[in-house]
Amino acid sequence: MTMSGSDEVKIIAIVGMAGSGKSEVARVFEGSGFVKVRFGDITDEEVKRRGLELNEKNERFVREDLRREHGMSAYARMSLPRIESRLNSSSVVVDGLYSWEEYKLLKDRYGGSFFVVAVWASPKTRHRRLTQRPDRPLTLEEAETRDIAEIEVSKKGGPIAIADFTILNESSLEALTAEARKVIAALKKQ
Repeated sequence: MTMSGSDEVKIIAIVGMAGSGKSEVARVFEGSGFVKVRFGDITDEEVKRRGLELNEKNERFVREDLRREHGMSAYARMSLPRIESRLNSSSVVVDGLYSWEEYKLLKDRYGGSFFVVAVWASPKTRHRRLTQRPDRPLTLEEAETRDIAEIEVSKKGGPIAIADFTILNESSLEALTAEARKVIAALKKQ
């Protein structure tokens, strides 16, 4: 796969626990010319389709229900048409890789053009961010139970552990942006 010129098209998946800064990193990639595919859009669309309110309880129910019905690689499989259509003209950044099975599906499909960027922040930092975020804030209890669900149910640990790059996000948005730009520069050399 190639883009215009000699730039190779890449599929970058951003993974991290809730509140780590995944979406902020995806925005930096977007600002550098990547087109974003957000796995969470599937959840949002399904919650609305079912006539439910967008909140942590309903989102978790839908995420787990879709995975029960379609398997643990559901979000990657359901997003393939969006990814493929965007790859015709650009590299893609996937905001929100979750499971090991999603990782394997994308790695098997895209091979050496697929990279994972993990965004890491401590539970204390992430939980503070989640309780203070303006859009759909979580309670501390919701943040803690979401961590457990992401580890035990979604199997998020594998993609984080095998990431090609890891960004530490314990300080400012400016520092996170600078680290994301370093990863983008490194990817351009690959």
